[in-house]
Amino acid sequence: MQITRQRPGTAQGAAENFTGTVWLDEIAAPAAPSRLRMFNVHFAPGAHTAWHRHPHGQVLHVLEGEGLVQRRGAPVEAIRAGDTVWIEPGEWHWHGAGPRTFMTHLAVVEAAEDGTTADWDAHVAPEDYPA
Repeated sequence: MQITRQRPGTAQGAAENFTGTVWLDEIAAPAAPSRLRMFNVHFAPGAHTAWHRHPHGQVLHVLEGEGLVQRRGAPVEAIRAGDTVWIEPGEWHWHGAGPRTFMTHLAVVEAAEDGTTADWDAHVAPEDYPA
């Protein structure tokens, strides 16, 4: 057993992967052989990810606020505090805050053998993000 009391500082989401202001806190990144990664992600109103996918899928659990999630080719769906979203391995998607609300979620992924947790694509077109 290991108890972690100190973590890396909060990091701002990279502009190439996020639209708007996003803050990430790494919650878990245990040593090998584990490939689990968990982040607490806080989105300002209107902030969201670019299109991306995860090699082993992703679990999102919304802690506070209201947000949006969309998989490629499907309609945008609202998510709110208490909702849990399972995103299939390799499924292109984006997620983030609603246009007028903050949203915080836990994001849990399993890294690929090479350490990759996500493949990133283009930003969501402004006309495709519901205002």
